[in-house]
Amino acid sequence: MADSNTGRKPLVKYTFYAFFRYLFRLAGLLLFKYHCIGRHYLPRSGGAIICANHQSHLDPPLVGMAPSRHCIYLARKTLFNNPLFGFIIANLDAIPLNRDGMGIEGIKATLRKLRAGEAVVMFPEGTRTKTGELQPLKSGFITLARRSKVPLVPCGFVGAYQCLPKGGKLPQFERIRCVYGPPISAEQVAEMDDEALIDLLTERMQECIAQAEISRAG
Repeated sequence: MADSNTGRKPLVKYTFYAFFRYLFRLAGLLLFKYHCIGRHYLPRSGGAIICANHQSHLDPPLVGMAPSRHCIYLARKTLFNNPLFGFIIANLDAIPLNRDGMGIEGIKATLRKLRAGEAVVMFPEGTRTKTGELQPLKSGFITLARRSKVPLVPCGFVGAYQCLPKGGKLPQFERIRCVYGPPISAEQVAEMDDEALIDLLTERMQECIAQAEISRAG
């Protein structure tokens, strides 16, 4: 059953996204024995920011292919210059970002999506990990969460670093596990200061990663 916000998508974009989600799910199962736990924690409708750890170039589809709803991604503006890849990510509703970060345009575009009831995938570490471990979170997600008044949904996964670490060229076929955790509500976001919010999100993401490690080892 599709959630309410997918019903507002143009049929072509909805079909395009559904096709690629099915394709990535199939590849994930066959190549990486992909399994996701806790996806029910992502609200079926309404704005939300999915905050995931960043292990490899595989991360965006790994985070977004498990939920039943349409997810929005952030992508460097230069990626849209490639005719084929640019066409694909544009039709997946990716938000173009400047090389040096979100910038005003990126923030405004992301806020529009969140206020329209979309789920946006973010990687608060800001860049891929060099060690496989969760790096300190940057504060960029806080402004978006406060201004859009949407929950933060923690997500942690393991195995992607072993498959394609930073600097790697070809993926290795290792098992990947993804875990979604209980969201931090918009009310909690409004009540906490920035430092406390970063600490809480870090803790929730670490819990997801730990659960994913247990699942991957089982």
